[in-house]
Amino acid sequence: MRSQPWQTLPDRFPLLLRRQRLAAAVRAFFTARGYTEVETPYAVLAPGEEVHLRAVPAGAERWLNTSPEFAMKKLLAGGSGPIFQLARVWRDEPWSDTHAPEFTMLEWYSLGADMQALMDETFSLLRATLPPEVTCRGITTRLDEPEFLTVAEAFHRYVGADVLATADDAPALAAQAGARLREGEDWEDLFFRLLLERIEPHLGRERPTFLTHWPAAQAALARKCPEDPRVAERFELYVCGIELANAFVELTDAAEQRARFLADRARRHALYGPDWEMDEDFLDAVAQLPACSGIALGFDRLAMLATGAPRIADMLWLP
Repeated sequence: MRSQPWQTLPDRFPLLLRRQRLAAAVRAFFTARGYTEVETPYAVLAPGEEVHLRAVPAGAERWLNTSPEFAMKKLLAGGSGPIFQLARVWRDEPWSDTHAPEFTMLEWYSLGADMQALMDETFSLLRATLPPEVTCRGITTRLDEPEFLTVAEAFHRYVGADVLATADDAPALAAQAGARLREGEDWEDLFFRLLLERIEPHLGRERPTFLTHWPAAQAALARKCPEDPRVAERFELYVCGIELANAFVELTDAAEQRARFLADRARRHALYGPDWEMDEDFLDAVAQLPACSGIALGFDRLAMLATGAPRIADMLWLP
């Protein structure tokens, strides 16, 4: 007979106590740096605008939030100053060893920070909360000097393709990558397939990897790079081969943000059908947003690194 989660609590209890100490260390880190901890609603009118976003309905025309990003940016526009949150979020995606449909996200926003400053602060958080060497899922990573790798460099090194020169041209990217284009596969689909299959297995192994300067098509809520508008000021962080965080230098142009949302909504609705109304209050806030950078970090995955637990379920009180 299969054990229920509560029946495995004695075996997991030491890991969960370490998780609690980790949460305390995170709060101490940000408090010492002048951040204010905030709380935002879990049930929202609009959970986001990503094309493949799979949100969970909460009833009464509400959705469980997939990220506290919209709410926290409204606070920033209102004058909150630098803020952080350990937020509960939901995404209607299947369980895996590194993903739970309901999980805890650590999100914070630094005022006036450029991408390098946010990467430096993120690495300081790792050094302050984790041991100098972490082992998880059979991979050992030393928290020495991290690797900084642009998406273009990663595609050149591991795929053999010029991802920027082939932007929006799926056959050209497939030809350079030596990949067969699947039926119905567009450039973005191929981009993420190559990233998942050929690039991510090399990232964040001996040392942490910051994967930076994403193609403009993947800008999401990040601003385009002033020096090269083909790319956005966005990065992801990998440690022990695990994708740990996603970050932006935040877009503060409400008109451009609206245009991106409209394009994403059109594609999402074509694929999955109608869902929620656009968050006009958020777009009003974007117009008042101070210059800032923000990052979302999977706290349960951070706890996996802190404890060496091989499954995210081991880090949840009642998975």
